[in-house]
Amino acid sequence: MPILDTDAEHDPNKILPMDYDWAREYYEAGVNNNWVPEEIPMQDDVSQWHGDALSDAERQLVEWNLGFFSTAESLTANNIVLAVYDYVTAPECRQYLLRQAYEEAIHTDTFIYCCDTLGFDPEYLYGMYDRVPSIEEKDEFVVDLTRVIDRDDFTVESAADKRELVRDLVGFYVIMEGIFFYAGFAMMLALKRQNKMVGIGQQFEYIMRDESLHLGFGVDLINQIRAENPDVWTDDFGAEVVDLITEAVELEKIYAYEACPGDILGMSAAQFAEYVEHVADRRLDQLDLPVQYGTENPFPWMSEQVDLNKEKNFFETQVTEYQSGGSLDW
Repeated sequence: MPILDTDAEHDPNKILPMDYDWAREYYEAGVNNNWVPEEIPMQDDVSQWHGDALSDAERQLVEWNLGFFSTAESLTANNIVLAVYDYVTAPECRQYLLRQAYEEAIHTDTFIYCCDTLGFDPEYLYGMYDRVPSIEEKDEFVVDLTRVIDRDDFTVESAADKRELVRDLVGFYVIMEGIFFYAGFAMMLALKRQNKMVGIGQQFEYIMRDESLHLGFGVDLINQIRAENPDVWTDDFGAEVVDLITEAVELEKIYAYEACPGDILGMSAAQFAEYVEHVADRRLDQLDLPVQYGTENPFPWMSEQVDLNKEKNFFETQVTEYQSGGSLDW
């Protein structure tokens, strides 16, 4: 069965025998990382937030990242359920998409938990999208890449149609989850390294672990579609993807400088911008496209957390393998 079954000759309800073992492996890894935000205590976060432990710049960093992610996670979930699931018909891939949709719901619940625990005004936190232009521009940039496949009459019959779907997958998996999320991850985990807002930092560790799986699945899905449909990924389309990724990097740099004004956390906004370039080069390489920046990783400590199951000591605790979130010993 092809990833995109356009002839409707196969039954998407028959998951066995499997054609794509890699999709099943992502599903199993996701199950082994099962968690819920309420497992993580936030008493110290509440004391710090309502005390004087944080500078004004650090408070803005927390608010902006919670505000950005609260909207972005919902956009990602909607794209899976309302767009991608319709066209990716291989049942083992659909099984993972359902798992991913569940994880996006957990991430959404995380920001509800943070909002309620810290006492945010929901209109304030969830209104960041409307008040902060750099957040709005990132979200709109990704959504614009999906508008075509949202049409009621959209199909994946022709190479051009499939190219539109792949553009959507690049937008949400590679750009949203693989680039836009990573500066925010670095900011929040850098704050945690200073023993500030540790509970939120631990939740971001879990989210990043999920998102790294989402990214890996998305890249493998894109590359599988390319392998099965060689006429979809042309040289011109590859050049377009490079342009999209470099444009996304510029948007994320703007966000990094605005979300992290001045030097805080012992790091600078310039370093977060460099980190975005480094991450973008990794994404380009995963898509067999030429890297654009050659920027070294300014945060080598992030490599342990980003590479997940291929790295040791994912957390700064003793956890070294995937396991159910509820059994982690903090």
